[in-house]
Amino acid sequence: MQRRIAVIGGGITGLAAALRLREAAPAGTRVTVYEQSGALGGKLRTGELAGSVLERGAENFLTRDPAGGDSAAVALARRVGLGDDLVHPATTQAAIVVGGRLLPVPRGTLVGVPGDLDQVAAVARPDADRDADGGGPLLGPDEDVAVGALVRQRLGDDVVDRLVDPMLGGVYAGRADQLSLAATMPGLARAARVEPTLVRAVRAAMTAAPRPAGTPVFATVSGGLSRLVDAVAAAGGAQLRLGAAVRELTPTRTGWRLVVGPTRDPERVDVDAVVLALPARPAARLLAGVDTGVAARVGELDYASVALVAMALPAAALPELSGFLVPAVEGALTKAATFFTTKWAHLRRPDGVALVRASVGRHGEEQQLQRDDDELVATVHRELSALVGAALPAPLETHVQRWGGALPQYAPGHVARVAAARARLRAAHPTLALAGAGYDGVGIPVCVRSGETAAEEIIKALEGLAA
Repeated sequence: MQRRIAVIGGGITGLAAALRLREAAPAGTRVTVYEQSGALGGKLRTGELAGSVLERGAENFLTRDPAGGDSAAVALARRVGLGDDLVHPATTQAAIVVGGRLLPVPRGTLVGVPGDLDQVAAVARPDADRDADGGGPLLGPDEDVAVGALVRQRLGDDVVDRLVDPMLGGVYAGRADQLSLAATMPGLARAARVEPTLVRAVRAAMTAAPRPAGTPVFATVSGGLSRLVDAVAAAGGAQLRLGAAVRELTPTRTGWRLVVGPTRDPERVDVDAVVLALPARPAARLLAGVDTGVAARVGELDYASVALVAMALPAAALPELSGFLVPAVEGALTKAATFFTTKWAHLRRPDGVALVRASVGRHGEEQQLQRDDDELVATVHRELSALVGAALPAPLETHVQRWGGALPQYAPGHVARVAAARARLRAAHPTLALAGAGYDGVGIPVCVRSGETAAEEIIKALEGLAA
């Protein structure tokens, strides 16, 4: 019996799911990827600036998984023939802004939470007396808290405001006081359920996730991450439906019915199983026709919007850094910047043109993004000049990429809510699986692993029905 499987969402999560289905599903299984927009890849999008390749979304990915092996993104790149095209940063030395000055990011921290208080003294003033051993673990077995609340309680406000908040802001565009420890730093959450102090928990978490000496932390694909998108899509062999919005999803006696396309001329498609690889809010709208309780849980997730301001600067004198982070307490519009042609040797140009990209926008500050492109560019250019201590030359070319509702904001309890939603779906509708950053975390490796896991669950469910 030939099976038909729909993957709704053509980002890297959905494409990874489609590839795993091809690899592991029975021969003859038909997989179709439905993508509402006109392009695959989601927030992996490579563009061009002043004749150079430049990412307009995600820039790179982690090379190792929590157990110390290759990350899911590295493994995926190798499976689709891009293993020899992986490149690593020429420098990972970054800075953090303190009082308008660039200071080196302290070593020995876990997303800014210190495992050695002496290492962070130049950037923040930890209150070591707060982190006393109370005779028991910091957290209960199933307890989850906001990162900021725990770190403020144990080490004081300065560590949160100067280190942890900008680190988390660089990844999630969120605030430490609102983000779940279990969702954003699962290794630290596990250690905090055993260790009696935060410093000891950080050390335990770092020991549990070793990285061999000399192993690069990050990688990207020479020529841009859109090459990875194209290679995965080709290897997956699925039918690709671009500009195909799935408007309804309802269970049938034998599987699922999708309503696809414009409301005036809808197409109805029957399939045996579905991987739902969409952001939480559009996923919740489709789930409303399946289970209102699951839809409500999924739809609770909030998102932050960001803008990425890229500039090509002629003969710019930039610090020998990969980039820098700006704490919110500094009062700048810019929250982070990457010096692409310093960080990545393969992007350096013989004419000395420097490629710089700044990130703008924090959760709850969407009004900052109401400025037009010219104002964003002018403000970022002015702030970068002040921070590097020299007037930067006028850009040869600029580009502003706006990502509305791009980055999930995991409130405390997120992991438990997602687990409950999935358990309820699995019990009633085992041939429907959720995948993506909205559930499992941000970053290309996490999204790849989420898509692959969803595909494996679908294969197992269909095998169970056939038995």
